[in-house]
Amino acid sequence: MNKLVSIVIPAYNEADNIFVIAESIKGVFATLNYNYELILVDDGSADHTLEKIKAYAATADNIFFLEFSKNFGHQLAVKAGMDHAYGDCVISMDCDMQHPPELIPQMLEKWEAGYEVVYTIREDDKNLSKGKRSSSSLFYKLLNWLSDIELESGAADFRLLDQKVINVFRNFQENEPFLRGLVKWLGFKQYAIKYNPAARFSGKSKYTIKKMFRLALHGVTSFSIKPLYSAVYLGFILSFASVLYVPYVLYAFLNHVEVSGWASVIMTIVFFGGLQLIILGIIGIYVGKMFMQSKNRPNYIIRSTNIQGK
Repeated sequence: MNKLVSIVIPAYNEADNIFVIAESIKGVFATLNYNYELILVDDGSADHTLEKIKAYAATADNIFFLEFSKNFGHQLAVKAGMDHAYGDCVISMDCDMQHPPELIPQMLEKWEAGYEVVYTIREDDKNLSKGKRSSSSLFYKLLNWLSDIELESGAADFRLLDQKVINVFRNFQENEPFLRGLVKWLGFKQYAIKYNPAARFSGKSKYTIKKMFRLALHGVTSFSIKPLYSAVYLGFILSFASVLYVPYVLYAFLNHVEVSGWASVIMTIVFFGGLQLIILGIIGIYVGKMFMQSKNRPNYIIRSTNIQGK
C-alpha cells in the first residue's frame, strides 16, 4: 500500500492561486508512488478564496478544507492544517507558487532516507527589492543574535515533517507559535534543501516589513529571555556612566562654576525616559504573552470543514 502524504496550504486572499497550486501538486504526484491529500486552510479571506477552495474540493475526495472564523494568521493556519493531517508525512507550503511543487520528490527522497524533518532554505532572490532583501537578512540576524536558536538565512515555511514530529506539534498550545523556530528547537534528524523561489503567480506578499518585525519579536520572545538580560546589562552600564559625571558636579560646586546646559539636561532626560519605556516595553511583551496564554482560549476557530472522522 502506498504511503499517504498530507499537503497543508494556508490561503489568505489567494483566490487566483488555488487552482494553479492544486493542479501543480496533482501533476507532481501523478509521477510518484504515493497517495496524497490536500488540506487547504482559508485564513479568513476577504475575497473569493473560500468559494474557489470549496469548488475544487468538490472535484476529488482527497481535497479537504478548513475555514477559519476570522483571520488568525499564517502560522496558526499552518498549525491547524497539521493538526488535521494524518499522512505518513506532512508537507506545508505557501499558496502563491513561490514554493515550487517540483521540489516535493526530492523532499520525499530525503524522508525515505531517514530524515524526519526536511526543510528548505530560499536562495537570495535577485528579483526582490533591495529593501525587501535587507529586511529579510536583518530579520534572521536579529533573531539569531537575540534568541537561543540558530536559523539559516532564508529558512522557509516549505518543509516536510514526519508524522512522529507532527504528533509532537499537536501538543503545542502556544497562542503565537513561531513554527520555524519550533521545528529547529524540536531536534530530530533534519536535512536542508536549498531552492530558488519561483515568481509569485498572482497577488502580492502578505509579509510586510511591519509583519516581519512583529514575527521577529514573536520568535525572539518565544525562545529566549536575552532581551531581559540585555536590559539589565544596559542599566548597569548607564548607571556606571552616570557615576563618572559625579566628579565634575563636585568640582563645579566647590569652585562655584556655573553648571549650564538646559538643552543638554532636557535631552538627557528624554533619552533616559525613552530608554526606560523601551525596557518596560520588553518586560511588557513577556508579561503580555503570559497573560494571553493564561486565558487558555482556543488558538483558532474552525467555522466549517469537509474533514470527517479525523
